[in-house]
Order: sequence, then C-alpha cells, then structure tokens
Amino acid sequence: QDPCLDWDSAVHQKAPGVLALQHLHHSSWGSTVGFLEPTEKLLRDHSVPLATINSQKLAQIASDLDFKEDPTKSDILSVMKNQSAVAKTPNRAGQSCRGQGGSTGAAAGGHREGPSPVAGSGQQQQWAAGVGSPVPGSDQQQQWAAGVGSPVPGSGQQQQWAAGVISSCWCSWSHLARLRKALREARLRHLENFCSRAKHLAANWNRIRTSRRTIIHIPSLGYSQHIREHIPDLALQQNLQMGRLCDILDANVDVIYICPLALSEELLQYYNKLLGLQAAVRSGNPEDMADLQDRFKILTPEAINSFPEHHMCLATVLKYSPRTLQRLQVLLQGRDAYMVGGVPHLDELAVADQLQVPLLGSEPAVAQLYSTKSGSKRIFALAGVPTPPGEWDIHSREQLLHALSQLVLDHPEVQRWLFKVDDERAGDGTAFCDVTSHLECHPWIQREQRGHGPGACSESQARELALVKISQELPGLLAQHVQPVNEKRFPTWEKFLQTFLTQGGVIEAFPCSGSVTNVTVDLLIEPTGQLTLLASGEQLHAEGPLRSSGSTIPQRSVDPEVLQALCLRIGEACKSKGVRGYFSVDFAAFTHPQTGEQQVWATDLDLCYSDQLALSQFLVYLTDGNGDCGSSILQAPLGAQESKGQRVQDKETKPVSSDPVPSSPWCAVASSQLRHSSLSGISYSLLLHTCKAHGIGFDLQEKQGTVFVLYEDQKRHSLGMITIGEDLQGVLLTFARNLFIIHQEISAPNMQGETNFKMAIRDIEAILGVTAQNKLRLEEEQPWEADALKE
Repeated sequence: QDPCLDWDSAVHQKAPGVLALQHLHHSSWGSTVGFLEPTEKLLRDHSVPLATINSQKLAQIASDLDFKEDPTKSDILSVMKNQSAVAKTPNRAGQSCRGQGGSTGAAAGGHREGPSPVAGSGQQQQWAAGVGSPVPGSDQQQQWAAGVGSPVPGSGQQQQWAAGVISSCWCSWSHLARLRKALREARLRHLENFCSRAKHLAANWNRIRTSRRTIIHIPSLGYSQHIREHIPDLALQQNLQMGRLCDILDANVDVIYICPLALSEELLQYYNKLLGLQAAVRSGNPEDMADLQDRFKILTPEAINSFPEHHMCLATVLKYSPRTLQRLQVLLQGRDAYMVGGVPHLDELAVADQLQVPLLGSEPAVAQLYSTKSGSKRIFALAGVPTPPGEWDIHSREQLLHALSQLVLDHPEVQRWLFKVDDERAGDGTAFCDVTSHLECHPWIQREQRGHGPGACSESQARELALVKISQELPGLLAQHVQPVNEKRFPTWEKFLQTFLTQGGVIEAFPCSGSVTNVTVDLLIEPTGQLTLLASGEQLHAEGPLRSSGSTIPQRSVDPEVLQALCLRIGEACKSKGVRGYFSVDFAAFTHPQTGEQQVWATDLDLCYSDQLALSQFLVYLTDGNGDCGSSILQAPLGAQESKGQRVQDKETKPVSSDPVPSSPWCAVASSQLRHSSLSGISYSLLLHTCKAHGIGFDLQEKQGTVFVLYEDQKRHSLGMITIGEDLQGVLLTFARNLFIIHQEISAPNMQGETNFKMAIRDIEAILGVTAQNKLRLEEEQPWEADALKE
C-alpha cells in the first residue's frame, strides 16, 4: 500500500517501487510520473537511499500535477513517510554527484542530473536495462558501443564511456521533462479555458437554451486505460446512445453527433427516416414524414482506425482527427454551441478548446473522483440518503477481512455481500458471496447473541471472540465461494482480489429480500446550478441480477415523491462538489422482511450521460410526449383513432372547445444491450422486412409498437429495441414476443447462436410472474417454435 522508492530505480519504469505506484495510481499515472524526476533528484541531493511513499497523500495531490509547474520540495516531502530524515539532512559538497556507488559520477565528468551507478556494480544491470544499454562486458556490448563509444568496463576509457551514457540518458530525460512540462502547460490551458467558458455558459444559459443553438454530442467512454482495454467492442459500446440525435425535437436545436464507427449510407438513411417520423407522429399521417438532414449531422473521425491497439476513447480519437475538427469549426461558425460528452476525459477539454466551445459537464478530475464506487459513497454520505451497510476505500487484504468480519457480525440478517472494484463499469468489477450460509461459526455466533442480548453482545468479550472466528474462516470461505460477475475476466477469487486491492473498492450488503427492484434516475445539473430530473426506469437484467441491460420506462415501483426527494439531496451534494452536466443514480428498492415497509437504498452514481437517457429520448421523440420524472408519468397525446373517437363523443355531449388534445400515460421497455451472433448473417433491411411481416413495427397513428436502434452494419451482432404502449404488462409481453420471433427467424435448428435473448425473456417472465409452463418459456435443448405463440 505504501511502496518504497530508491533514487537509483526512480527513473527505471520497471522497478518494483515504480510498478507499485503505477498499480495504485493507474488512473492518474501521467500525474504520478511527474513526481519521479524531482523526487529522485531530492533523494539524491540529500543522500537518502530509500523513501516510503504515502499513497494517500500522493493521491490527494496527483491530479493537481497535471496542471501545475514542477512540484515543489514541500509537495515532494509531503508524500514521504520519512520526510523528516530528508528535510533535516543537509546537502554536502559534491553530494549531488554521488550515489550509492560512491564518487564515480563526479569523476566521470562533474555534475550529473541522472543516475549512473559504477559500471559493473550491482545496480548497473538494472540501470542499464532502463536505458536500453547492454551490461558492459556482455556479448552485445561492442556492437552497442559502436554507436556510443563504450569501452569494455575496467579499461582506461571507462570514465569516458560512463560520461557518454550519462549524457545520452540525461538528454532523453531532459526531452521527456520538456514534453511533460509542455503537456502540463497544455492541460492547464485547457482547464483554464474550460472554466472560463463554463462561467460564460452559466451566465448566458437562460438565453442559449431557448435560442437557436448547436449541440455537439461526443458519446466518449473516457475511462482509465486499463478499463478501456477490457471493454469488448469499445467503439460499439461508445455508439449505444444514438438517441442523443433526438435533441432536434426542440426546433431551435441542431445536433452534430460524433460517431465512433463508419456508418454505411443505408444506416444513415435509416436514421434520417426514423427522425423524420416525428412530424408524421404529430399528424398521424405517414405522408407527413419530414426530411431533417439539415438539422443533424453524423460525423466519424478519420482516425478511428489509426490506433487499433491503443483502446482510445472517442474524445482522444477526435483530438487526432484534424479534418473532422476542421469541418466542425466550419459547421459551428457564427452559432451558439456547446459540447455534451460521455465519461469525462482530459481530451474532451482539448477538443472543446480546439473548437472554442463550452463543455456541459464536470471537470474530469472531479468526475473521476466521485464516479468511483468509493467516491459515490462519499456523495451519498454527504447527501444523508439511505445506503446499504458496507465499507469503502478498501486497499489491503487485512482491511477487507477486518471490515467484512465487522459487517457480518453487525448485520446477521444480510446473506449476500457484494465486492465492487472502484473504477470498473457495467458490473464487470463486481463479485458476490453468500457469506453467512457458508460460515461454520455462524450458529455459534447466533447462540452467543441470543445469550448476551443484542445490546450486550457488542460490549462483551464474546464479540471479540466472534470477530476472531469469522476472520479466521473468511480467507478460505471467500476463495471457495465468491462468484465474480465477469467470470471470463476473473476466473478465481484471487484474480478478482488482486484487481480489487490494486484499484480499491467497496463492500456492500445485498438487500435481504426475495424481490429487489433496481431503479435508475437520470438528472441534469444545468450550468446555472438548476437541478432537473429527466428520466427514470426499472432495470432489466438479461445477463444476471447485477448487470443492467435495459429499462422499463418510467419507473413505477417507488413512490415518485420519495424518489424525487432522494435525488434532490444527492443532486445538491453533487453540485456542492463541482459536478455539472448529466448524471444518473441507481437505487435498490425492496420490502423489509421484518417491518414490511419499502426501503430504498442509493447504490451507485455515474457522472455521465446514460444509455437509459438516450433510449428515453427516443421514447419522448416517437410519442411526441412529455416525461414528468417527478411523477413517474410519461404523458403523450392520444393516438389518432382514440382521439378521433374521443372527439366524436365530446361532440355528442358538449360543445366543441379549444382544450388541448387529451393525453394518455405511455410506458416502454427499452434495451441497448441485445446480442445475438446470428444477426450478422442477415442484413438490416431483410431483418426489418421480416419483422414487418410478423407485425413487428411502429404504428404512427397509435404511437405504439417497436422501434430498433441500429449501431453498426459491419459485425451486426448487437442492436437496441424499444417497445412502446399504454399497458406495461402488454408492452413487456410484446418485447419478449419480438425477441422470440427474431431468434426463430435468424437461427438454424442446429445453430442457436450466442445470445442474451433467452435471458432477457426469462427476466421478463420473472417480472410478470409467469410460470414455467408459460408459452414463452424457452427450452435450451430445443429450437424455438413460432407456433407456440399462436396457441
């Protein structure tokens, strides 16, 4: 947790101390690297061979280093546990030329700025490996020496050789130092301009949001590099939010959508037609479809294929796409405009600076801090909202075992405990364990608690004994019974634990109920600080109970007033920490087994634009509706036939009035995470034609039916689907029926394909309480039969 750093290895990127720091501070490694050179110099100047770095102190100031000049001596001392020894040791004459190897550095050519141990010394091999030079005396030395003039160690020219190597290394480090300084200066400039434009956006927001404006949407997943490397089909995952295009519902808004994939002309025309439905929806006449190509643009950066192995987020790819940036500048000339990003990243600031537009969102450092699992717990604690029992900021095995032992003892009613890695996404970094059911000492603890009474137990020696017994059992219990959600990435508890302790994480109780509803609420903190609830939904789980794959919109499980009150408190806490822009909050709602009352826990916080919000945008657009998240009602004008019938009835009973058209509450089932490997064997046009033949489509007059969200037309193994109607049970059944039919149409009897369609249908069955004999029930060993739906 607190790695040691010696100055001879400070510049060696593979040294154990450096690697330990890199593991601890992977998300801010660029900042941490800025510490190495001045830290090494300070240790050398004070003849301190070893320093223990306080990781928590380092984490507190690492983010600032991106935007500062070189750290001061006090900055460096503040991260050292043995800072008193460093601070009190005076410089001695010639000390900066000395190291653990004695005075060779001074003899080799006077003052030196980089470490060069004596040739042939124990440290030389490690040092030489850091600069790519063979160990003197090795077989490769003479070939290498031909380039730099290095003699065999021990010869009379050794000092000349050492001086040449030192000079070469110092030139490299000087170049790196200049690059780091230039990077810090650029990031500082981007941050200053971001803050300046944010103030301008806030001051003019009331005018801008009601005036003609352009919104640049960049659905970038700016997670840390180590997270992006583990996101399959990163480009596809960044393109799940095509619903952002629906901002053109406001007649004053034009949208520029930055797409991480090259879309075919067929797919571009699909979205042109889909967005053109809005006018036809309003009139109920298909002939009124509009051509809105002048209202939105879909641009793909030219660098999308230039860095295939780098797992760059979309903002970074756009940063390295000068032609696309130039076109954006032309499109934005003379217009009010602002950017809406995705998961915040420093390169979003760089792009905004290049385009000279404000960014509606949080500073990346703020978003990074409070989007972690531990960071969200801090926000919830500040807001004073109910949360699951648990602990956060866990970084060591001892801390984990101690915290879990305490939690198990203090909350005997909790059967399942969750372990969540701080920086992971979409449930990938989650594992769970039913601890008490496998705890051999649990019956003894229960007897002790009954014997001492609930109050006395916590003060008795029995509590300490119970903690000892639990902590002794836990290591073996966890190794045998923990189940990571992503078993491909984490096949064992030890693999998961390694990542958990490296990145930090939380322990959290799973609700003690057989029926748990997970609710997601999307919110916006406007530049002025105004907080708005935008959408709500109850999660669908097509890939297990701890992974969201979609939503039923709006949510109807929690009293809207209760949910709104919790969201407002969380929003105020976020605002006080500098959060701006779009974000979402996850809740777990369940009935308490003892009291019978509903409990609502805040469980997660994502400081970015969500997939659910993008799907909700489609829902509002296609129904010409108005979502009232505060009341969990989506109001939309009645369908053409209903409103016509209503008008006839009104005409017979009362005079015609100018009252607004009656409205009806709509609902939808929406998913952006539907996967089926057999989809790649059929073109989108044929798929849509087949669906139409089975009655799967959208009725413009009734404003009901199904719409597909298509992401790309190369692999074609994923799609999104939204089913809209007035009755939730009917909509859920229609959604399941659609999946059933699509699977049957694209799959051969002996090749069912890899899919999550079946799990999605089973999740819907569980929601509806359908029995195993239901006609939609799927059998793994038999092909799906469409006739089953006709019975």
